[in-house]
Amino acid sequence: MHDLGAGFGYLMKGQRWVAGHGRWLGFGLLPGLVTLVLYAGALVALFYGADDLTAWATPFADDWSSPWLGLFRGSLTVLLFALGLFLAVVTFTAVTLLVGQPFYESLSEAVDRAEGGEVPESGLPLWRELLISARDSLRILVRVTLYGVLLFALGFIPVIGQTVIPVLGFCVSGFFLTEELTAVALQRRGVELKERVAMLRGRRMLALGFGVPLTLAFLVPVVAVFLMPGAVAGATLMARELAAAPEDAPDGAASGGASGEGAPRTGAPLTLDK
Repeated sequence: MHDLGAGFGYLMKGQRWVAGHGRWLGFGLLPGLVTLVLYAGALVALFYGADDLTAWATPFADDWSSPWLGLFRGSLTVLLFALGLFLAVVTFTAVTLLVGQPFYESLSEAVDRAEGGEVPESGLPLWRELLISARDSLRILVRVTLYGVLLFALGFIPVIGQTVIPVLGFCVSGFFLTEELTAVALQRRGVELKERVAMLRGRRMLALGFGVPLTLAFLVPVVAVFLMPGAVAGATLMARELAAAPEDAPDGAASGGASGEGAPRTGAPLTLDK
């Protein structure tokens, strides 16, 4: 439970850091606003078209009597919109980070510089950093989509589908949201996607403490825009702890997380050949 509170603490520290450095907050609003307009349009279209889509997908229920037809299609419509919202919350961060890559990279470096110590640099040109970010975001999106489809199917189970499954959905969203945000700082340290996920699995409660409250906040679109710069700053502070932990551990005790892999390489250049 300590890690759960520590994760939430990093989220708050990031917001305070940005509040104390006002120009970073100002510059950070533009990428979020651009992404917000795109996602808002998509969700509005889904909201108005979900009923028709559900009716088209379930022709076998056309002859059902009332109230079963309404209950069945109504439940499917709610689940469909929930799935769209779930994917929007998770992918919003990835798209915003891609749109604002140069800014968020600079913000992350500024946090490292302000906290003292090494300020790692990837040493890669911007176009390669963008390609690596897009590649990793696509991999995460595939995983999230698979989880989303599974949770969507489990949502049909009575009672559990309306109670436990939504909670699991927020946990999945929070975990991968944390991965996307910490990637900004960890990529500069040469930590590949597989190693980043292993790090966070090893500190799962830390990741959930940071990501789940942020996921809930991101359900309000305008709030997501204003929280993004602070979320990147907080994730950078968390990444500093995650990257330093193997080095601070006793010899032979370091691991890449729950999987038992070796400590991630810090400072190593990222490549596109994986």
